[in-house]
Order: sequence, then structure tokens, then C-alpha cells
Amino acid sequence: MRAIQVSQYVKGPLDLKVTELPTPSPSPDNYLIEIHSAGTNFFDLLQIQGKYQHQPPLPWVSGAEFAGTVLATPTASPKPKFKVGDRVFGASQGAYATHILAPEIALLPVPEGWSFEDAAGLFVTAPTSYGGLVHRANVQPGDWVLVHAAAGGVGLSAVQIAKAKGATVIATAGTERKREVARAFGADYVIDYKQPTWPDEVKKLCAAHRKGNGKAGVDIVYDPVGMIEQSLKCVAWNGRLLVIGFAAGKIEKVALNRVLLKNVSIVGLHWGQYAKHEKETVGAVWKGIFDLVKQGKFRGTAFTDESFVGLESVPRALKALGGRETWGKVVVKVVDGKQSKL
Repeated sequence: MRAIQVSQYVKGPLDLKVTELPTPSPSPDNYLIEIHSAGTNFFDLLQIQGKYQHQPPLPWVSGAEFAGTVLATPTASPKPKFKVGDRVFGASQGAYATHILAPEIALLPVPEGWSFEDAAGLFVTAPTSYGGLVHRANVQPGDWVLVHAAAGGVGLSAVQIAKAKGATVIATAGTERKREVARAFGADYVIDYKQPTWPDEVKKLCAAHRKGNGKAGVDIVYDPVGMIEQSLKCVAWNGRLLVIGFAAGKIEKVALNRVLLKNVSIVGLHWGQYAKHEKETVGAVWKGIFDLVKQGKFRGTAFTDESFVGLESVPRALKALGGRETWGKVVVKVVDGKQSKL
């Protein structure tokens, strides 16, 4: 198989190279998958530099998210969930390759009508946003939701989920193109968060269009960036502020007196730990996502302004992701001209 193997840590993605490796053999407890598309993530950038909290022993194949076709089922499984030829997506170490081994728990069926490209970007973003908005913040019809970095992978998922649940969405994004994309995915209002007066803009919208306590601000803040402190200025009584991540690189310290005075909740979400601490919620979240897909209320968020084809384009895709030049989910179409061989 062909893969991007990391044998030593690199300074940046452009130092990554494609190499030839033995194709994995069918395994007792893993599926062998032929990868059609691979999703990029910020943690991939950290991992190749040796800066991530989870570092596999060298050498290892980079990448985590993928979509592809089952080539072989686990040899020790009498009743595997998926059969040879099934289209699946999931996450497992080594997605920047033409083949991968993955356990059943890490795989889901590609939604009917979806491309491999869209499915490759679904495993991390969609459940993060659904778990946060639905299970942690209890989004309700009529709520107003402020989504920061709304044109990112989790942001566009959050916009769609909030709208599907009957909420009004204010989306923040740093460029005109990203604000245009947020609108295209359902945002009702868009705001440039690079402007220091953005909390005032949120308050003006709420004052003009809401009643009662809602005139003071939004009900839910979805924050994958690190903007909780500023968002406290434009949240309503009983508001819920979701801490999703710190893409800006700074972990905030919040004045708790403001949390008390506004009667708000600050709620964290660590989706990656649900499989360990709250397994029953994982199934409920995916059922909710697939229901929205069937209803036509959730679509793929793959970045389409530029194409990344072949494993050789992974370094360029990661560079674009790290440079904040993209929107949605940056996905690489993995193309292998050879027939699959087990």
C-alpha cells in the first residue's frame, strides 16, 4: 500500500512524504478497509510535530478520519456488522494511506446518497456538535444560538443541527467568504468576529428581534475557539455557553461573578471520552445525526473551493487547514490506480 509514514517528527506538513508499505493482512478483530477519502484535522498537524497528547510510537502512519470500502471482515468474528464491499466511514490511526485496519466500534455506514468525500469528514465534527447542542445545552425550538467559527467543520455542523432543532442562528466568521458559506448552510445572521464590537452586534440583533429576557442576548453559545469571556457580554438569562475547544490557542480565565449575575451555565464537551464514560449516549447521538440526514436537514461539509487529490496532496491540504485558508472539512481524495490485493 501507499501511505504517509512518520519515522521522525517534522517541522510542518510540507515535510511529509508518501512511501510504499506492506498492505495490512486481515486481522482477527479488525476490518481491512480500502480508503477512498481521508479527512484532515488540526490534531494531525500537532501529531506530526510530536506536540499532541496522544503520540503513537515511531514509526506510524498519519491521519485519523477516513471513508472507504470493506475488503475483509475480522477473521475471528462469526457475525460481523459489515460485509465485504460495504461503504463505511470512521476513525483510526493511519488514515493517510490506501488501506487501514479498524475495529468495528470505529466504523459506521456511509449514509445513503453520500459521497466518500463527505463521509470522511463526518466522524469527528457531527457528533461533537450534536452532543454539545442537544445533549449538553438542550437546544430547543425558539432558542437563539451563537456559533463561533461557524464556517469550520464543527461550526457548519453546529449551524445545521441548531437550525434542524428549530433555533435561530447567529454565525461568526472572520472573512466574507466564510460568512457566505455559513449563510449557505442555514445561518440566519452573520457577524465578523474580528471586529471588536461583535458582542454589541449580537445584542442589537437580539434586542430588535426577541422578546422578554431574550432581548439581552442569545440562549446558547457554541465556542470551539476560546471566546467565552467576550460571549458573556451577549448571552441571555439562563444562557448556556458550550466550551468545545480552543482553536485560538489560548485557554481563557472567566470572571465567575458574571456567570452568577446572568444565571448562566458554562458547559464543557469532551466527545472523544464518551465511548469510555457514557457509551449509551454515543448511539443516541449517531441515531440523531442519521435521522437529520434522512430528513434532508444535515449535509456534508467538505471544502470545495479547492481539490486535494492523491496522497501527495495531503501536505498541501494540511498546510491550507493550518493556515485557516479553508472552510468546512478539508478532505483528500485518495486515489490508488492498482487493484486491491489482500
